[in-house]
Amino acid sequence: MLDDDDSGKAQRAIQSVEVGGRLLLALGAHPEPMTLKELAANAGLPSSRAHPYLVSYGRLGLVQQDGVSGRYALGPAALQLGLTALRQSDPVRAAEPIAQALASDTGQAVAVAIWGNFGPTVIRMIDARQPLHVSMRAGSVMSLFGTATGRAFAAVLGPERLADALAGVALGGERSGAKRPAPASELAAARDEYARHGCTRAVGRPIPGVNAFSAPAFDHEGVPVVVLTLLGHQDHVPSAWSSPMAAAVTRAAAEVSARLGWKA
Repeated sequence: MLDDDDSGKAQRAIQSVEVGGRLLLALGAHPEPMTLKELAANAGLPSSRAHPYLVSYGRLGLVQQDGVSGRYALGPAALQLGLTALRQSDPVRAAEPIAQALASDTGQAVAVAIWGNFGPTVIRMIDARQPLHVSMRAGSVMSLFGTATGRAFAAVLGPERLADALAGVALGGERSGAKRPAPASELAAARDEYARHGCTRAVGRPIPGVNAFSAPAFDHEGVPVVVLTLLGHQDHVPSAWSSPMAAAVTRAAAEVSARLGWKA
């Protein structure tokens, strides 16, 4: 069985490893221990074929069997692998190839933003195929309620983190540091928008004629760690919630969340 990697070179794969791996994936997707019959069915295998794999995985500590019920669950070695994967997980690294694919598939500009010291901060900007004159660049701090990016963060962040972003105003070039609660009406609107549509939008603001849709991605604990924003001229990015651009950015953010271990 052969597969191609990104460089075009053929890679040899071991089919039996892939078959057995389906058992581990089935266990990982199920919240409770499973019987042999249930596990085999979820992995698309007959019980007689699944059992030898489980014996081997048991010896490696990847699977453990309850001595009373006979049910199977992931073992301590699987837990260790999961913890290591979480430590190695990088939200930005996970988001960048998905953002790049989103820009390529739609032809529109895509921004990747994180929650920085001063609020929503763009760290990666992928240009549209057609020239789009916007001031949004890596390092830009976005308005919390005046942009789709900021509204996406506002919709999912806790009040304490939002208060940090609203701490003080520029006085003599410095921030006062006094925390302020987010405006209730703006916050409610952003959260309702996200709850209804799975993304937020900005129509002709802050740049007239440019529309944007944004969606947050979450880590394995459900913490919002990055926001993807798709933006373009109103002729190419319709403002309707039914726009395929809104659906595209929402799917992309969900894919980032999945890579980071989040299960909605």
